[in-house]
Amino acid sequence: MYGGLLGLHSLIRWAMIIFLIINIIRVNVESDQHFDKVDRAWSLRLLITSHINLLVAVYLYFWGQNGLQIMETQKYTWKDVMETSSLRFWLVEHPTMMLTSIVLITVSHTFSKKDIEPKRKHKIMSLLYIAALIIIIAGVPWPFRGEGIARPIFRALY
Repeated sequence: MYGGLLGLHSLIRWAMIIFLIINIIRVNVESDQHFDKVDRAWSLRLLITSHINLLVAVYLYFWGQNGLQIMETQKYTWKDVMETSSLRFWLVEHPTMMLTSIVLITVSHTFSKKDIEPKRKHKIMSLLYIAALIIIIAGVPWPFRGEGIARPIFRALY
C-alpha cells in the first residue's frame, strides 16, 4: 500500500504542475476578460488535485515508513533531523514548501470567486500561481538532488 500511495503522490504532483501551468497561461492570456465558468473549472481542478495530494501526503508523512516513523524506528531526535540534510528535507523542508504552495493555490481559487476588476483578479491569481509553481519546483525531490533526497521523476514507474 505504501508504494502505491507514494506512486500516486508522485503522479498527482505532475497533474498539479500541468494544471498550474495551464492556469498561469489562462489568467495571463485572458487578463482583460471576465473570469468565466471554464476559468473557474480549471482553478477548481487544480484546487481538488492539490488537496487530494495533500491528503495522500499527510498519510505518508504521519504513517509512512519515511515520514515521522523514521524518527521512531531510528531513534532520531529533532536535533538529528535538523543536522542531517536529507532528514531535514523530508521531515521539514518538503512538507513546509508543499503546504505553502497548496495554501497559495487555495487563496488563488478564493480570488476566482471574488467580484473584483478582471485585470486585478487575473494579476493576483497569476502571482499566486507562479509563486506556488516556483515553490513546488524547489521542493520536489528531483533526480539531480543530493543523496538521500533524489527520487525518480516518475516514482510510480519504478
